[in-house]
Amino acid sequence: MKILKALFSVIFFLVISKNIIGQRRIGQGFLPASENFNKARFNLVIISEAGIATLATIGLQYLWYKKFAKSRFHFFNDNNEWLNMDKVGHATTAYNISAVQYNLMRWSGVKNSSSILIAGGTAIAYMTMIEIFDGFSAKWGFSKGDMLANIAGTGLYVAEQEAWNQQKIQLRFSYHNSIYAKYNPGELGKNLPQRILKDYNGQSYWLSFNIASVISNTNFPKWINADVGYSAEGMTGAVSNPSVVDGKSIPSFTRQRKLFFGVTGAFVKKNDTPFPSWINIIRVPSPVLEWKLKTKEMKGHFLYY
Repeated sequence: MKILKALFSVIFFLVISKNIIGQRRIGQGFLPASENFNKARFNLVIISEAGIATLATIGLQYLWYKKFAKSRFHFFNDNNEWLNMDKVGHATTAYNISAVQYNLMRWSGVKNSSSILIAGGTAIAYMTMIEIFDGFSAKWGFSKGDMLANIAGTGLYVAEQEAWNQQKIQLRFSYHNSIYAKYNPGELGKNLPQRILKDYNGQSYWLSFNIASVISNTNFPKWINADVGYSAEGMTGAVSNPSVVDGKSIPSFTRQRKLFFGVTGAFVKKNDTPFPSWINIIRVPSPVLEWKLKTKEMKGHFLYY
């Protein structure tokens, strides 16, 4: 019955999405590519990014890393933490940094091949900076696993852009409040902004396939994507769950990975061409089937965030 309910939800979603996404499309021309090099735009992008990078560096050092003890540069293996949700998050972040930078370079009139290289280089450079900061922090360390995830996310964007000059497969993000954060707010966040970043139980990451572009069917609606999602639940600690937090006993939870299968919407232009992938970074809530890998439980969600 749960599967039938989910299938009904998919049909219902496709009907209403045609109106809320397919017909109410975003206007044409958001940061359109320039055919010729535009020095003014290019300078604006470079100056803005230099300023943002400087502020980000200062902010990370004084608002975050300053709170923790420093150490000599060292490596740290965190591949067994958070059921690898942090790694998928790294890949998704690197992918979307690449997407933003590519779009800005094309808007500035930089050639396509150069824009792809700059986009990939920018994403790797920024994510590597974070890892280097971690490498000098006693609490963390430079994570090879994180760097591999950064390279994977960047590589996906670059490979698609080189092969197809478009993103047929996108990395997306969604979040919902979980029941677990309240048991260990120091690790999982004390308020909504912190929990969006820290509570891996509420995060989901998606490989979103634009069906029309994948099957090369010009008649298939370009605002419909098929999704494969990954998430996890039951985590109140990085590697294992503590039984006591701040002197209080907390319940025992089953730590397990989850997979999702469903459809969602994608914003498209008036001529039915896709917008840059980063505009669609947040997954539109829609029906999905959920499969829990440890307990082998399957259930449907009418709308999953």
